[in-house]
Amino acid sequence: MDALSDALRVLQLTGAVFIDVENTAPWCVVSHSGNPAGQEPMSGPDILFFHVFTEGRCKARLAGGGDTVDLRAGDLLLLPRDDQHLLGSDLLLPPTPADRLVQPAGDRGYLRIEHGGGGEKTRFVCGYLRFDERLCAPILRTLPRILCVHLGEAQIPVWISNLLQIGMRETAASQPGGGTLLVKLSELLFVAAMRRYIEQLPEGETGWLAGLRDRYVSRALALLHGRPDHAWTVDTLAEEVALSRSALARRFTDIIGQGPMQYLTRWRLTIAAQRLRSEHASISRIASDSGYESDAAFNRAFKRAFGTTPAAWRRDAKSGNT
Repeated sequence: MDALSDALRVLQLTGAVFIDVENTAPWCVVSHSGNPAGQEPMSGPDILFFHVFTEGRCKARLAGGGDTVDLRAGDLLLLPRDDQHLLGSDLLLPPTPADRLVQPAGDRGYLRIEHGGGGEKTRFVCGYLRFDERLCAPILRTLPRILCVHLGEAQIPVWISNLLQIGMRETAASQPGGGTLLVKLSELLFVAAMRRYIEQLPEGETGWLAGLRDRYVSRALALLHGRPDHAWTVDTLAEEVALSRSALARRFTDIIGQGPMQYLTRWRLTIAAQRLRSEHASISRIASDSGYESDAAFNRAFKRAFGTTPAAWRRDAKSGNT
């Protein structure tokens, strides 16, 4: 399994929603953290917003300030950390809360927002996903708080347009299995966005996603994610990727921000955290699979990483607190 697919598997995105938006200039809206579209507030520690633009243009920035992002048809705006943000033809206008504008599905078959003064039209699909920030490493922590990814030149690819149509209808329909389908659609969009983001990264960029573009680091990541229970050392990993030990250690650390073995230790603990939630295997078994010779050593390492013991993490998961 490649590193991006493996990280998404552990990340476990849930709770996707798709809403069709048609705004006309002049307009400005603010998306509210924790309840972004007038739906029931999501339970869970973190929310990822996305907006896919299909027609027109607008601007965006974080509500707390920062750089303004210019958007046009073919762009995807991603806000991976549940930040309140502004969208509009003019961000100096008093913003209208987006949650007040959501219209019920009705005959259209999907939730919709229509807002503005009747001028130039901007259309986009907005949505959000729930995830657990504690399991998000390494993907989301390396992303900026607001980013624009160009999915297509002046328009989005046809297959993404089709996904958006399905997503909007499934959001409103509430049919059996709809939640799972929406999450899978969102994962496809997220992977497409990450691929394009990696392609658009400038030379010399660092971080986990930049590592996927590097010939040697990407190979090392694939090996670590493909066989996390293997008794890796820097020497054996370097042999596999055809670099010297020192060259791999330096290259991996420069791009990823930590050495290969430190990265592997954290990833094993992340897998263990996910297994404690989803499996009935004993803590001793999970500790052994994670490379720890004793439960005590595993407990100490797990608590350093997640701020709680494996047993407490599992209890909280069963009670719905994680």
